[in-house]
Amino acid sequence: MGEPLDIVILGGGTAGWMAATALVTFLPSSRCRVRLVESEEIGIVGVGEATLPQMKNFNDAIGVNEAEMMRATKGAFKLGIEFVDWGTKGSRYIHPFGAHGTADTAHVFHHRWVRALRSGWESDIQEYSFAVQAARMRRFNFPSTDQAAIESTFSYAYHFDASLYSVFLRGLAEQRGVIRTEGKVREIVRDPQSGDVRSLTLESGESITGDLFIDCSGFRSLLLDKTLGVAWEDWSKWLPCDRAFAVPSERGEFTPFTRSTAMEAGWRWRIPLQHRTGNGYVCSSSFIKEEDAAASLLRSLDAKPLAEPRMLRFQAGRRVVSWEKNCVAIGLASGFLEPLESTSIYLIQVAVLQLLPLLPIKRIDPRLRDEFNRLIDMEYERIRDFLILHYKLNTRDDAEIWRYCAAMEVPDSLNHKIEIFRHSGIIKRYHGLFSPPSWLSVFVGQGLVPEGYSRLADTEPEDDMIAGLDALRTMIRDKVGQMPSHDDFIADYCAPESPLAAVTEEVRP
Repeated sequence: MGEPLDIVILGGGTAGWMAATALVTFLPSSRCRVRLVESEEIGIVGVGEATLPQMKNFNDAIGVNEAEMMRATKGAFKLGIEFVDWGTKGSRYIHPFGAHGTADTAHVFHHRWVRALRSGWESDIQEYSFAVQAARMRRFNFPSTDQAAIESTFSYAYHFDASLYSVFLRGLAEQRGVIRTEGKVREIVRDPQSGDVRSLTLESGESITGDLFIDCSGFRSLLLDKTLGVAWEDWSKWLPCDRAFAVPSERGEFTPFTRSTAMEAGWRWRIPLQHRTGNGYVCSSSFIKEEDAAASLLRSLDAKPLAEPRMLRFQAGRRVVSWEKNCVAIGLASGFLEPLESTSIYLIQVAVLQLLPLLPIKRIDPRLRDEFNRLIDMEYERIRDFLILHYKLNTRDDAEIWRYCAAMEVPDSLNHKIEIFRHSGIIKRYHGLFSPPSWLSVFVGQGLVPEGYSRLADTEPEDDMIAGLDALRTMIRDKVGQMPSHDDFIADYCAPESPLAAVTEEVRP
């Protein structure tokens, strides 16, 4: 079988420890040895507190006990993202994690809804999303396993402390065989013939060699950028925000959703955890001074701040390739798209899972590298378009940033999606992040209702269809009303003082 592949991960944090845990979980030690190099002296970004439903799939795959993870990370559940003042001042909608309508009609539901609207009937499409109604009523329970039940039409994600999640994964990874080395990198040594990274020399003098290096060094991108010189593709003309101010506050309203509120020069997030609330202001330095942004964030808090705002500088974009020579960049070392739809941890996850089946035996095959780059590029571009959609579809005239975004030219790929939806409600389905219900919620939430609909919605008399819509709305409201509150569910399932937590502590060796 030959010698195992030596993989060296540079950097810890969420990216490094997600990569390490997955590699050591899915690959036998006889085929792969994993070593992670990090320094306690180098801080991590550690702001990410909101995830997408794919996070649960990742945790399940690596054998994470959900309740234990949520206790360790002070986590809560997330049913979607509420957008306030985005399309117009005073508007409010939720991008839910789930379908609109019933499981068997989700593919055509919004066409029926548009048909009903065109007849003069009025309703909010959000009333037909189980996830939206549960979020609005502050309720939570696990989705039903009965695929025919309306309670099966949603999924969920997490709010958690990303720094604590990294610590949690480190414990798992080291138990499973990952070797962690503490230290700062002094020198990166390259092979003079191939140009590959040969080894990392630490300040202690230790030299760490490897076959494949994974760059999880964050914005510094020590391997892909500083060593291999991979160029950066700037997307700030479409995503103009370049600053983020983050501040924790005392725990306020414990909502099962993230809130994103449009501001005078960007937008503000609110993410409730068990022990506190995470807050931040993502803005453009072209439209507001840094000190004014920090002050605006503090004024907006609904509870006492627990620290001073911390500022992060960034630029929206990505490396032109994520895998160059024998180095793969994951996380911020690969690219950054602002946290508007909580995609940062997802991009780590998808990079790790795309890399696993493409790992080389020992020598790097360019075909594997090219396929990885193709898949990652596709993910970045689709997410980019979805984020731009929020900015482009606005009719606000009260601040310069919103006028700029409404008037800006967008990528052809996004323009096509907007125009075909505007004409006939068509949403292209593809494998990957953000399925049609996500696009639908933002299109309609931002104020774009299709002019036409698919003739597949003409299969029943109009009166019967509208009666069915009215009955469905009532059923969703009634079913959601039977769910426990989010607060009560957390207390029973994963709060530190919960009965389940006490039992788990008793049996833990």
